[in-house]
Amino acid sequence: MAERSTAAVDVADNGGNEPPAADAAKATADGVDTQNGRAADGPMPEKDGERRKAAPAAAPELHSGHKLARRYRLEECVTRLDGFSSWRAMDEKLRRAVGVHLLPADHPRARAVLAAARSSALLGDPRFVHVLDAVEENDLVYVVHEWLPDATELTAILAAGPLEPHEAYQLVTQVSQAMAAAHREGLAHLRLTPSAILRTSTGQYRIRGLAVNAALRGITSDTPQRADTEAIGALLYAALTQRWPYEEDAYGLTGLPKGVGLIAPDQVRAGVHRGLGELAMRALANDGATASRQEPPCTTPEELAKAVAAMPRIRPPEPAFTAPPEYQHTTYQQGSYGRPQSHPGAPGGHTMAVPVPPPPLQSRTGRVLKWGVAALLIAALGLGSWQLADTLLERVKGDTGSNGSNQQPKAGEAPKGAKPTTPGKPLHIGNATAFGKEPIKPEDADKAVDGNPDTAWVTKVFYGYANFGNLDSYDDGSGIIVDLGSVQDVAGLDVDMYAAGQKVEVRAASPEASSARSLSDFSHEVVKLTTAGKNLKTTLETPLKTRYLVIHITALPSDSGGGYRGGINEIKVLGTAE
Repeated sequence: MAERSTAAVDVADNGGNEPPAADAAKATADGVDTQNGRAADGPMPEKDGERRKAAPAAAPELHSGHKLARRYRLEECVTRLDGFSSWRAMDEKLRRAVGVHLLPADHPRARAVLAAARSSALLGDPRFVHVLDAVEENDLVYVVHEWLPDATELTAILAAGPLEPHEAYQLVTQVSQAMAAAHREGLAHLRLTPSAILRTSTGQYRIRGLAVNAALRGITSDTPQRADTEAIGALLYAALTQRWPYEEDAYGLTGLPKGVGLIAPDQVRAGVHRGLGELAMRALANDGATASRQEPPCTTPEELAKAVAAMPRIRPPEPAFTAPPEYQHTTYQQGSYGRPQSHPGAPGGHTMAVPVPPPPLQSRTGRVLKWGVAALLIAALGLGSWQLADTLLERVKGDTGSNGSNQQPKAGEAPKGAKPTTPGKPLHIGNATAFGKEPIKPEDADKAVDGNPDTAWVTKVFYGYANFGNLDSYDDGSGIIVDLGSVQDVAGLDVDMYAAGQKVEVRAASPEASSARSLSDFSHEVVKLTTAGKNLKTTLETPLKTRYLVIHITALPSDSGGGYRGGINEIKVLGTAE
């Protein structure tokens, strides 16, 4: 019998045999660390723990096109190392790319890899790459994990140069907070290298290979918190200086000069942010290295995260200002208006005089004429105003009854004396799609209309700002578009939100619309923009005919991890009562 675990969260660290400056697509491979363009399975020092050599075991002889569990089709082998292989694959059921680690079931590390994958999957933290499956089947053990096509390895980023202070601050903040959360659940990484850190297109850092990378390589440590903290310090040091803080060259970075030990970042590169440099030294205080003179060393990710939080926040650099073109004075401001202008090339330097305007009407006849014109204009304006007022009064009289009240209801309002609408049973929802310029988790949109309140469409975690991190890709917000299949009479809504505090509005498309994707397609306002509680309910005064509705989220509530996250558990569109 195959053993399965389908919880969600991290895994993967094996990058392949590409150079560290490989493009972003290669950077989202499985994450085998590289050193000078080769897999780091040789004499690279293990600063993050003790590595146990595996007994000889042949890597599974599989090929592109092989299918696992009649679902995961292998497409490209990223690397083969220590008896296991890593692949880019296609999940044919959900039609998305995934990564797969493969090793024989009799491999000495197979049990440890399965246990590590299942443990890290239970963490459920979006700052880690998700484990999607951990299986033993047909003499094979394989771990399936997320594939992030929009992410770039920190290795490739550092190959282009050191990070700006704000970007390095974001790196150490997000990674230290994530690892602190992992250690609170008893999970260690032990392989936090530049190739284990991915930066997404939204500016978030995600960690791959939690517990699994160490298990694949047989790495253990008696002080896992100390090992992971030092590894974060090394990442920050490399981000500030573009140098690896040890004597050995690694990950495409040059090491420190031999025999001088660990030296402060600002002695390696000019202009390093002083606070971040001291923080890197406090995290790297190990094996005789000296930390900051005033502050004690950080020995756990929790201590490091608190030290980062205590620093003054480093704001992003101001956008570059382009000076406007130099102001050109007019001829009047230059004092040359009315002066003769010479024409280059004219014989004898002949000049052409500017015509002088005629003098104003200063005679008695002129003054009489001006007063007469003014009087005529005043009389015309008065007559026009009187005729306009008379026309408006006649129109109002024609539109009102004997009691002077308007008998026509406003658009969307019930006629006077009509009974309010009573919502009936929920209407059938034909389809649900994720809304937005860059849709968030479109594969989970159906979870918001599946009738199961325990499943939900949930956004990513955004940092810095409640309105989706102030990112251009999400300036329209996000949400769910509901397709009722045909035009229906909608009498009300009942939406169970993922969390209270989301800013949300509900809009409907016109009944003539054959499709609706952008916000401009939803012309009718059903629920005004408001900060919703856990449940959003509304009853319409008159039934609304439409096929498409959008539950539009513009801002997210904060979560316990310091970011912002929202979503929708269940959507019910109510019809009219029979």
